[in-house]
Amino acid sequence: MAPKLVFLMLMVFLTISFNQVLASDPDMLQDVCVADLTGKPKVNGFICKENITANDFFTTILGTPGATNNTFGSVVTGANVEKVPGLNTLGVSLSRIDYAPGGLNPPHTHPRATEMVFVLEGELDVGFITTANVLISKSIKKGEVFVFPRGLVHFQKNNGNLAAAVISAFNSQLPGTQGISVTLFASNPPVPENVLTMAFQIGSKEVDKIKSRLAPKK
Repeated sequence: MAPKLVFLMLMVFLTISFNQVLASDPDMLQDVCVADLTGKPKVNGFICKENITANDFFTTILGTPGATNNTFGSVVTGANVEKVPGLNTLGVSLSRIDYAPGGLNPPHTHPRATEMVFVLEGELDVGFITTANVLISKSIKKGEVFVFPRGLVHFQKNNGNLAAAVISAFNSQLPGTQGISVTLFASNPPVPENVLTMAFQIGSKEVDKIKSRLAPKK
């Protein structure tokens, strides 16, 4: 076989393998590895517990709407490895998001997963922003699906007069969430004030006002 052809085939193989590695959590090396949530140490995940049951792979957590009486009018209920230990090493998880009329799931990212939402009820305006600052947005309704690429800032807004709900699927057992506003204005310890005033071109009073509204309820 010609050296150039061998080299080309090798590059194609490496590219496919590399993309598969980035696409989701690492592949598992056994049938199951139910997470021992109390076990230590953690090595990029959870250690496997010895005695497993059907309940390790089961939950009813997504069957009940969450309470949306909060600042943003939305609530996320996660069914990830922390709630379903059997998801450990399987590279998938789900969430349910409920929205009050006018509710917003504010701009955020999932550093470890792509997200796909399926609308259960209502209509939503959704979108994500590319690294070139291009907004990709659409209005979606019951029975429709929209995808948010891994790591990109995205949001969902219920502009209707009725409650809405979606089921979100992730290609990670624990996708992680970073809310842009909460991450910057309600971190502990706090982001230096001069960083926030310069980044957002606002004054100290505005920073304090935003922080007071985003501070965790005690």
